[in-house]
Amino acid sequence: MTTTSPVATPVAAPAWRRSRRRWVGWQFIGPFMAVFALVFLAPIAYSIYLSVFRTQLVGGTSFVGFDNYRQALTDPLFWDGLGRVSLFLVVQVPIMLGIALLVALAIDGGRLYGKSFFRISIFMPYAVPAVVASLMWGFMYGTRFGLVGNLNDLLGTAIPDPLSPDLILAAIGNIVTWEFVGYNMLIFYSALRVVPHSLYEAAEIDGASQWQVVRAIKIPAIRGALVIATIFSIIGSFQLFNEPSILQSLAPNAITTSYTPNLYAYSLSFSGQQYNYSATVAIIMGLITMVIAYVVQLRGMRKES
Repeated sequence: MTTTSPVATPVAAPAWRRSRRRWVGWQFIGPFMAVFALVFLAPIAYSIYLSVFRTQLVGGTSFVGFDNYRQALTDPLFWDGLGRVSLFLVVQVPIMLGIALLVALAIDGGRLYGKSFFRISIFMPYAVPAVVASLMWGFMYGTRFGLVGNLNDLLGTAIPDPLSPDLILAAIGNIVTWEFVGYNMLIFYSALRVVPHSLYEAAEIDGASQWQVVRAIKIPAIRGALVIATIFSIIGSFQLFNEPSILQSLAPNAITTSYTPNLYAYSLSFSGQQYNYSATVAIIMGLITMVIAYVVQLRGMRKES
Protein backbone atom coordinates (compact mmCIF):
# COMPACT_ATOMS: atom_id res chain seq x y z
CA MET A 1 0.00 0.00 0.00
CA THR A 2 1.50 3.26 -1.11
CA THR A 3 0.63 6.73 -0.04
CA THR A 4 0.99 9.77 -2.17
CA SER A 5 1.76 13.12 -0.69
CA PRO A 6 -0.54 15.90 -1.76
CA VAL A 7 0.86 18.15 -4.49
CA ALA A 8 1.12 21.73 -3.45
CA THR A 9 -0.76 24.02 -5.81
CA PRO A 10 1.02 27.26 -6.62
CA VAL A 11 -0.50 30.28 -5.01
CA ALA A 12 -1.17 33.11 -7.42
CA ALA A 13 0.60 36.32 -6.62
CA PRO A 14 -1.61 39.13 -5.43
CA ALA A 15 -2.90 41.54 -8.04
CA TRP A 16 -0.94 44.47 -6.59
CA ARG A 17 2.32 42.49 -6.90
CA ARG A 18 1.66 41.57 -10.52
CA SER A 19 0.86 45.22 -11.28
CA ARG A 20 4.08 46.26 -9.57
CA ARG A 21 6.09 43.86 -11.71
CA ARG A 22 4.59 45.32 -14.87
CA TRP A 23 5.49 48.82 -13.75
CA VAL A 24 9.07 47.71 -13.05
CA GLY A 25 9.37 46.64 -16.70
CA TRP A 26 7.98 49.96 -17.90
CA GLN A 27 10.51 51.78 -15.72
CA PHE A 28 13.31 50.04 -17.61
CA ILE A 29 12.01 50.87 -21.10
CA GLY A 30 10.45 54.20 -20.13
CA PRO A 31 13.53 56.38 -20.82
CA PHE A 32 13.99 54.81 -24.24
CA MET A 33 10.31 55.20 -25.10
CA ALA A 34 10.40 58.85 -24.07
CA VAL A 35 13.43 59.60 -26.24
CA PHE A 36 11.99 57.52 -29.10
CA ALA A 37 8.72 59.44 -28.98
CA LEU A 38 10.50 62.78 -28.78
CA VAL A 39 13.06 62.38 -31.56
CA PHE A 40 11.24 59.94 -33.88
CA LEU A 41 7.47 59.86 -33.48
CA ALA A 42 6.96 63.55 -32.74
CA PRO A 43 8.79 64.82 -35.88
CA ILE A 44 6.86 62.38 -38.07
CA ALA A 45 3.56 63.45 -36.55
CA TYR A 46 4.44 67.11 -36.99
CA SER A 47 5.46 66.54 -40.63
CA ILE A 48 2.15 64.81 -41.31
CA TYR A 49 0.38 67.74 -39.67
CA LEU A 50 2.26 70.24 -41.86
CA SER A 51 1.57 68.24 -45.02
CA VAL A 52 -2.21 68.70 -44.82
CA PHE A 53 -2.00 72.48 -44.58
CA ARG A 54 -0.92 75.19 -46.98
CA THR A 55 0.39 78.65 -46.14
CA GLN A 56 -0.25 81.42 -48.66
CA LEU A 57 0.42 85.13 -48.68
CA VAL A 58 -3.26 85.75 -49.24
CA GLY A 59 -5.48 83.78 -46.92
CA GLY A 60 -2.80 82.55 -44.49
CA THR A 61 -2.68 78.91 -43.44
CA SER A 62 -5.58 76.72 -44.46
CA PHE A 63 -6.39 73.01 -44.34
CA VAL A 64 -6.06 71.43 -47.80
CA GLY A 65 -6.23 67.71 -47.01
CA PHE A 66 -4.39 65.65 -49.63
CA ASP A 67 -3.91 68.50 -52.14
CA ASN A 68 -0.20 68.71 -51.35
CA TYR A 69 0.19 65.00 -52.01
CA ARG A 70 -1.64 65.26 -55.34
CA GLN A 71 0.61 68.16 -56.29
CA ALA A 72 3.75 66.22 -55.37
CA LEU A 73 2.69 63.14 -57.31
CA THR A 74 2.26 65.28 -60.43
CA ASP A 75 5.37 67.40 -59.86
CA PRO A 76 7.94 66.75 -62.66
CA LEU A 77 10.77 68.07 -60.49
CA PHE A 78 10.00 65.49 -57.81
CA TRP A 79 9.82 62.64 -60.32
CA ASP A 80 13.04 63.72 -61.99
CA GLY A 81 14.84 63.62 -58.64
CA LEU A 82 13.27 60.28 -57.74
CA GLY A 83 14.29 58.79 -61.08
CA ARG A 84 17.83 60.07 -60.57
CA VAL A 85 18.27 58.48 -57.15
CA SER A 86 16.62 55.28 -58.43
CA LEU A 87 19.21 55.08 -61.22
CA PHE A 88 21.88 55.80 -58.63
CA LEU A 89 20.54 52.94 -56.51
CA VAL A 90 20.40 50.42 -59.36
CA VAL A 91 23.94 51.14 -60.56
CA GLN A 92 25.95 52.24 -57.54
CA VAL A 93 24.69 49.89 -54.82
CA PRO A 94 25.55 46.59 -56.62
CA ILE A 95 29.00 47.92 -57.50
CA MET A 96 29.68 49.07 -53.94
CA LEU A 97 28.41 45.87 -52.32
CA GLY A 98 30.24 43.74 -54.88
CA ILE A 99 33.56 45.44 -54.13
CA ALA A 100 32.94 45.20 -50.39
CA LEU A 101 32.13 41.49 -50.68
CA LEU A 102 35.24 40.76 -52.75
CA VAL A 103 37.44 42.61 -50.27
CA ALA A 104 35.86 40.81 -47.31
CA LEU A 105 36.35 37.43 -48.98
CA ALA A 106 39.96 38.26 -49.82
CA ILE A 107 40.74 39.31 -46.25
CA ASP A 108 38.92 36.30 -44.78
CA GLY A 109 40.68 33.91 -47.13
CA GLY A 110 43.87 34.01 -45.08
CA ARG A 111 46.17 34.22 -48.10
CA LEU A 112 46.38 38.01 -48.23
CA TYR A 113 49.64 39.37 -46.80
CA GLY A 114 49.13 42.23 -44.36
CA LYS A 115 45.38 41.79 -44.17
CA SER A 116 45.13 43.86 -40.98
CA PHE A 117 46.65 46.82 -42.79
CA PHE A 118 44.31 46.42 -45.75
CA ARG A 119 41.28 46.04 -43.47
CA ILE A 120 42.04 49.29 -41.65
CA SER A 121 43.00 51.12 -44.85
CA ILE A 122 39.77 50.19 -46.63
CA PHE A 123 37.65 51.07 -43.60
CA MET A 124 39.41 54.40 -43.04
CA PRO A 125 37.40 56.44 -45.62
CA TYR A 126 34.25 55.70 -43.64
CA ALA A 127 35.74 57.73 -40.77
CA VAL A 128 35.99 60.78 -43.04
CA PRO A 129 32.88 63.01 -42.72
CA ALA A 130 30.74 63.15 -45.85
CA VAL A 131 31.21 66.92 -46.12
CA VAL A 132 34.99 66.61 -46.04
CA ALA A 133 34.97 63.74 -48.51
CA SER A 134 32.72 65.65 -50.93
CA LEU A 135 34.91 68.75 -50.76
CA MET A 136 38.08 66.71 -51.22
CA TRP A 137 36.77 64.82 -54.23
CA GLY A 138 35.14 67.96 -55.61
CA PHE A 139 38.45 69.77 -55.79
CA MET A 140 40.12 66.67 -57.22
CA TYR A 141 37.48 66.65 -59.97
CA GLY A 142 38.23 70.25 -60.91
CA THR A 143 39.49 70.77 -64.47
CA ARG A 144 41.14 74.11 -63.70
CA PHE A 145 42.88 73.71 -60.34
CA GLY A 146 42.15 70.11 -59.40
CA LEU A 147 43.73 66.74 -60.09
CA VAL A 148 41.87 66.30 -63.38
CA GLY A 149 43.18 69.65 -64.61
CA ASN A 150 46.72 68.84 -63.51
CA LEU A 151 46.61 65.50 -65.34
CA ASN A 152 45.36 67.24 -68.48
CA ASP A 153 48.23 69.74 -68.30
CA LEU A 154 50.81 67.06 -67.53
CA LEU A 155 49.77 64.50 -70.13
CA GLY A 156 48.33 66.86 -72.71
CA THR A 157 45.03 64.98 -72.67
CA ALA A 158 41.42 66.08 -72.38
CA ILE A 159 39.90 64.04 -69.56
CA PRO A 160 36.14 64.65 -69.47
CA ASP A 161 34.96 66.96 -66.71
CA PRO A 162 33.56 64.80 -63.87
CA LEU A 163 31.46 67.78 -62.74
CA SER A 164 29.68 68.09 -66.08
CA PRO A 165 25.92 67.39 -66.20
CA ASP A 166 26.52 64.07 -67.99
CA LEU A 167 29.05 62.73 -65.48
CA ILE A 168 28.11 64.32 -62.17
CA LEU A 169 25.94 61.39 -61.04
CA ALA A 170 28.81 58.96 -61.70
CA ALA A 171 31.14 61.29 -59.83
CA ILE A 172 28.81 61.29 -56.82
CA GLY A 173 28.59 57.50 -57.05
CA ASN A 174 32.37 57.29 -56.91
CA ILE A 175 32.43 59.41 -53.75
CA VAL A 176 29.74 57.35 -52.03
CA THR A 177 31.42 54.10 -53.03
CA TRP A 178 34.76 55.34 -51.67
CA GLU A 179 33.08 56.28 -48.41
CA PHE A 180 31.03 53.16 -47.72
CA VAL A 181 32.94 50.22 -49.19
CA GLY A 182 34.85 49.86 -45.91
CA TYR A 183 31.67 50.00 -43.84
CA ASN A 184 29.99 47.22 -45.82
CA MET A 185 33.23 45.26 -45.95
CA LEU A 186 33.30 45.24 -42.16
CA ILE A 187 29.71 43.92 -42.04
CA PHE A 188 30.56 41.08 -44.44
CA TYR A 189 33.89 40.30 -42.79
CA SER A 190 32.28 40.14 -39.32
CA ALA A 191 29.68 37.70 -40.67
CA LEU A 192 32.36 35.56 -42.28
CA ARG A 193 34.31 35.30 -39.04
CA VAL A 194 31.45 33.44 -37.31
CA VAL A 195 31.06 30.78 -40.00
CA PRO A 196 32.05 27.41 -38.42
CA HIS A 197 35.45 26.24 -39.63
CA SER A 198 34.17 22.67 -39.64
CA LEU A 199 32.31 23.51 -42.86
CA TYR A 200 35.57 24.55 -44.50
CA GLU A 201 37.28 21.39 -43.29
CA ALA A 202 34.49 19.22 -44.66
CA ALA A 203 34.65 21.00 -48.00
CA GLU A 204 38.43 20.56 -48.11
CA ILE A 205 38.06 16.84 -47.46
CA ASP A 206 35.53 16.61 -50.29
CA GLY A 207 38.03 18.31 -52.61
CA ALA A 208 36.10 21.56 -53.10
CA SER A 209 37.94 24.44 -54.70
CA GLN A 210 38.12 27.93 -53.21
CA TRP A 211 35.47 29.20 -55.61
CA GLN A 212 33.15 26.32 -54.67
CA VAL A 213 33.66 27.10 -50.97
CA VAL A 214 32.80 30.75 -51.59
CA ARG A 215 29.72 29.93 -53.66
CA ALA A 216 28.36 27.05 -51.59
CA ILE A 217 29.39 27.96 -48.04
CA LYS A 218 30.50 31.55 -47.49
CA ILE A 219 27.93 33.50 -49.47
CA PRO A 220 24.92 31.49 -48.22
CA ALA A 221 26.24 31.78 -44.67
CA ILE A 222 26.33 35.60 -44.80
CA ARG A 223 23.02 36.04 -46.63
CA GLY A 224 21.60 37.87 -43.61
CA ALA A 225 24.49 40.35 -43.67
CA LEU A 226 23.98 40.86 -47.41
CA VAL A 227 20.31 41.67 -46.84
CA ILE A 228 21.11 44.13 -44.05
CA ALA A 229 23.78 45.89 -46.11
CA THR A 230 21.41 46.09 -49.07
CA ILE A 231 18.66 47.63 -46.96
CA PHE A 232 21.06 50.19 -45.47
CA SER A 233 22.32 51.04 -48.96
CA ILE A 234 18.78 51.46 -50.31
CA ILE A 235 17.92 53.85 -47.49
CA GLY A 236 21.15 55.78 -48.03
CA SER A 237 20.54 56.07 -51.77
CA PHE A 238 17.06 57.52 -51.35
CA GLN A 239 18.43 59.89 -48.70
CA LEU A 240 21.20 61.16 -50.98
CA PHE A 241 21.84 64.73 -49.87
CA ASN A 242 25.31 65.57 -48.54
CA GLU A 243 27.33 64.91 -51.69
CA PRO A 244 25.13 66.80 -54.19
CA SER A 245 24.59 69.60 -51.69
CA ILE A 246 28.33 70.16 -51.26
CA LEU A 247 29.15 69.75 -54.96
CA GLN A 248 26.37 72.15 -55.97
CA SER A 249 28.63 75.16 -55.43
CA LEU A 250 31.33 73.56 -57.61
CA ALA A 251 28.93 72.43 -60.34
CA PRO A 252 25.93 74.79 -60.28
CA ASN A 253 25.00 73.97 -63.87
CA ALA A 254 24.92 70.23 -63.21
CA ILE A 255 23.25 70.06 -59.79
CA THR A 256 19.96 71.90 -59.49
CA THR A 257 17.95 72.54 -56.34
CA SER A 258 15.77 69.53 -57.20
CA TYR A 259 18.60 67.17 -58.11
CA THR A 260 17.50 64.65 -55.44
CA PRO A 261 14.21 64.49 -53.51
CA ASN A 262 15.95 65.33 -50.23
CA LEU A 263 17.72 68.29 -51.79
CA TYR A 264 14.40 69.37 -53.29
CA ALA A 265 12.66 69.21 -49.91
CA TYR A 266 15.52 71.15 -48.32
CA SER A 267 15.36 73.86 -50.99
CA LEU A 268 11.59 74.13 -50.70
CA SER A 269 11.80 74.57 -46.94
CA PHE A 270 14.82 76.82 -46.44
CA SER A 271 14.93 78.72 -49.72
CA GLY A 272 11.31 78.74 -50.87
CA GLN A 273 9.68 78.91 -47.42
CA GLN A 274 7.26 76.17 -48.54
CA TYR A 275 7.32 74.16 -45.35
CA ASN A 276 4.06 72.34 -46.00
CA TYR A 277 5.00 71.12 -49.45
CA SER A 278 8.50 70.24 -48.24
CA ALA A 279 7.02 68.06 -45.50
CA THR A 280 4.82 66.36 -48.10
CA VAL A 281 7.80 65.49 -50.29
CA ALA A 282 9.69 64.15 -47.27
CA ILE A 283 6.77 61.94 -46.19
CA ILE A 284 6.32 60.51 -49.69
CA MET A 285 10.02 59.69 -49.90
CA GLY A 286 9.88 58.08 -46.47
CA LEU A 287 6.98 55.87 -47.55
CA ILE A 288 8.69 54.88 -50.81
CA THR A 289 11.90 54.03 -48.96
CA MET A 290 10.04 52.03 -46.32
CA VAL A 291 8.10 49.99 -48.87
CA ILE A 292 11.14 49.14 -51.01
CA ALA A 293 13.28 48.28 -47.99
CA TYR A 294 10.50 46.08 -46.61
CA VAL A 295 10.12 44.24 -49.92
CA VAL A 296 13.87 43.60 -50.05
CA GLN A 297 13.79 42.34 -46.48
CA LEU A 298 10.92 39.96 -47.21
CA ARG A 299 12.65 38.55 -50.28
CA GLY A 300 15.91 38.15 -48.41
CA MET A 301 14.25 36.37 -45.49
CA ARG A 302 12.31 34.12 -47.87
CA LYS A 303 15.48 33.04 -49.64
CA GLU A 304 17.24 32.56 -46.32
CA SER A 305 14.50 30.30 -45.01
